[in-house]
Amino acid sequence: MDGAWSLAKKRRALQLRAKILQELRQFFIVRGYLEVETPCLIPATAPEFYIDTMTCQGWFLHPSPELCMKRLLAAGYDKIFQSCRCFRQHERGNRHLPEFTMLEWYRRDADYWDLMEECEDLILHLAAALDYGAALSYQGQIIRLQKPWERITVQGAFEKYAALSVEEALSGNCFDEVLTDRVEPNLGRERPTFLLDYPLALGSLARTKKEDPSLVERFELYVAGMELANAFTELTDAQEQRRRFVREEDDRRRAGKPPYPAPERFLASLGDLGESAGIALGLDRLVMIFADALHIDDVVAFPPETL
Repeated sequence: MDGAWSLAKKRRALQLRAKILQELRQFFIVRGYLEVETPCLIPATAPEFYIDTMTCQGWFLHPSPELCMKRLLAAGYDKIFQSCRCFRQHERGNRHLPEFTMLEWYRRDADYWDLMEECEDLILHLAAALDYGAALSYQGQIIRLQKPWERITVQGAFEKYAALSVEEALSGNCFDEVLTDRVEPNLGRERPTFLLDYPLALGSLARTKKEDPSLVERFELYVAGMELANAFTELTDAQEQRRRFVREEDDRRRAGKPPYPAPERFLASLGDLGESAGIALGLDRLVMIFADALHIDDVVAFPPETL
């Protein structure tokens, strides 16, 4: 009975979740995107140091549909999107699940600036469709949604909120700790914030900035101190991508992590990709914001502990 009661209490949140999924689909279809499906079980994944995958019979449950979606983009599909289940080890907390839902979309002839504008339009579309108007209330904080949203570089955010430079944080091996503890809680408090232009070492699949090759064209979207999305202008140089993957894999092995095979078919497709941009948005967290939920468990039917 306790299990049935806890499920019954989630009815409103699950109805909201369903409405958000329906409106997301409508948003992209109207804009000429093709909805696609790609396999969850793949033979190779991107060897990123901070992402640990789950395995199944020698293959990998994808941590993101990114590689397959980019292969579709390279094959000539100009605008694609999908919402799917993704899997990552060691992901559990108030905002994390080992199995979660990701919304990803990709565009040819676009860069990360274009995706910032599309994020603004998407959230405003949802707010209007759900009768929220031009503002959201999350945990007592009013967040205004009128465009344009705040844009701040990683360097600027560290100087403003952490009182040290990105270089000092990287050299002191404390970048993630400082970002999480000092910077992120201040982002997206009065209006959504795009944190952009990450150090090269923190964007293994992103294009370098022409004006400053020590940075990559990457942004993360924050609302109420919560990261919602990660995006970048795509790196399309196969040789450079391979070099970055090798560095990531070397770091993984030095840390005692299991080896990953190189995603050769993905690398072979990059020559046909052309200028493009892609973004991954955490759907569960998006629902949390609209539902004013503090815990991710409140917006999914079955957290793993209840199975």
